[in-house]
Amino acid sequence: MKLTVLGCLGAYPYQGQGTTSYLLEADDFHLLIDAGSTTLVQLEKQLDPLALDAVILSHYHFDHIADLGVLQYYWQLFPGNKKQPILPIYGHGQDAMHFNELTMPNVSKGIDYLQEQPLDLGPFSVTFLRTVHPVICYAMRFLEKKTGKVFVFTGDSGYLEELHEFASSADLLLADTYLFEGQEHHPAHLTSKEAGQLAKQAKAKQLILTHLPQVGDLALLVQQAQRAAGMEIPVGLAKISQTYKI
Repeated sequence: MKLTVLGCLGAYPYQGQGTTSYLLEADDFHLLIDAGSTTLVQLEKQLDPLALDAVILSHYHFDHIADLGVLQYYWQLFPGNKKQPILPIYGHGQDAMHFNELTMPNVSKGIDYLQEQPLDLGPFSVTFLRTVHPVICYAMRFLEKKTGKVFVFTGDSGYLEELHEFASSADLLLADTYLFEGQEHHPAHLTSKEAGQLAKQAKAKQLILTHLPQVGDLALLVQQAQRAAGMEIPVGLAKISQTYKI
């Protein structure tokens, strides 16, 4: 598996950086995870957007879906795109208004991933865990069927003990870390300390902090997470265009 960061800030874009979006690839299968602001601009640097095989969404807050509509327009209107297959967009069906918008006639089709667990998605088997967040949101665990490698994305979440087992033995753990240590048990996001503790409890092989704050010392954010995770687990910051081999 290869993961490429397209956007890694929380809530809103800032100083040229966009919000949550990642490209996960294996065996020539290209999966877009969330579609925050500036997704399409960054995606074009990595891949022809028409080469996407599917999109999957953790939830429907705008910092995770801001570019979804323009991606649908791209598929609909790009010259010479008349024979492009329908784009599958996977989301949860517990928010009917937003879920229905995933389907655009002759362009995209919304699919409720909660109807089947595990979800068989190209080279991946995907399972889901509802998180602690003001709206319904799901963490995702991707198992690469060929290699057995595991990638876990927390989505947006406050502290949730069930994440420890869900992220167990992850080769790469991508954790919402919008808050600095000292704000634990927030109702929407993990702190640096909680992200580190999650990695330690799950025995993850690597922790990457994402959904980052726009202000504050990000080096300190890493230090706090590293202290909680223990020195045996590498901790890093998500960065635009950064790739990770899993």
